[in-house]
Amino acid sequence: MPMRVYLFLIAFLSSSALLAQVDPDATALTKALYKNLLSMQGKSVLFGQQDALAYGLNADGSRWMNTDDRSDVKTVAGSHPAVAGWDLGRIEFDRPENLDGVPFALIKKRIIEHHQRGGVNTVSWHLNNPIDPSKTAWDKVEKTISRILNDPAALANYKKWLDKVASFFLDLKTPEGQLVPIIFRPFHEHTGSWFWWGADHCTPGEYTSFWKMTVQYLRDKNVHHLLIAYSTDQFMSKAHYLERYPGNDFVDLVGFDIYHRNAPASNEAFKKDLARMISTLQEVARENKKLSAITEMGQEQLTEKYWWTEIVVPAVENTRLSYLLVWRNGRPDHFYAPFEGQQTAEDFRAMIRSGKVKLLQ
Repeated sequence: MPMRVYLFLIAFLSSSALLAQVDPDATALTKALYKNLLSMQGKSVLFGQQDALAYGLNADGSRWMNTDDRSDVKTVAGSHPAVAGWDLGRIEFDRPENLDGVPFALIKKRIIEHHQRGGVNTVSWHLNNPIDPSKTAWDKVEKTISRILNDPAALANYKKWLDKVASFFLDLKTPEGQLVPIIFRPFHEHTGSWFWWGADHCTPGEYTSFWKMTVQYLRDKNVHHLLIAYSTDQFMSKAHYLERYPGNDFVDLVGFDIYHRNAPASNEAFKKDLARMISTLQEVARENKKLSAITEMGQEQLTEKYWWTEIVVPAVENTRLSYLLVWRNGRPDHFYAPFEGQQTAEDFRAMIRSGKVKLLQ
């Protein structure tokens, strides 16, 4: 029987010794996901991609979208990514499509399908600004979090947005009526300041209070099938990484985002930085008994022909990372995984053949 990311064994679901997620009321399948990711540590790193099952690029650079059982990774290497990433940006406005033009109905369908294949789903949320909804996540409105926490009207508006997120999550059910476990990654890259929740726009105390309130609100709405991921951008030290950490009761997985820019001149510096950050992350995960992952990474346009085997594999092998996730294949000038005919396709296949990084099996 082929290995699945989930092994839905009765022993995992009924064992009193099961290491559950931080939500005390987590569903059985969510506990099983946590347990299986935990059991895989040190054995293999799962490969993931954002929006991989919704759209991609054809060999001529044109875009395909909404094709059943298709991904660029499967076209290149024969199987889908083990981890599928999605985003809820614009759900706060009841839009039919998210900020990247993917219908929410399609996202729900693909999440359920991927779960049924044995895959893992992770969700981020590039939400607009609750104080001024005309502003995007990238518009730097000062003191947004402080105003939400201290202004009852602003807090009420934000909670209305959270109600929409809760409804989305509670609609993710298999044909058997089971809720699909999700790794939810809110307010990411907060060590940078390009989002309104970034480091320059709120204090550490405000950030952690906002995080705790958000997670608790979703729990109070009976959303108990989430693993919560804490995800920084680049950080300089362990103390820097943990500066805005909301506490072990509100985090299941620790991770970071990192992108390789200005290659090849930056190759050696990137390798060194990546190794340092992974080492620190592993220390944080071990001390706090958390899962760990590279929650976003990549090199836009994959200009380095052997990026996968010469940069990715050496960095992640012999680690306890659960997964790495590269960004989306959105346009011919904005892609992070190989597609048919792309120059790194064979190197990507070599990475998969190495067994160090795994696709869906």
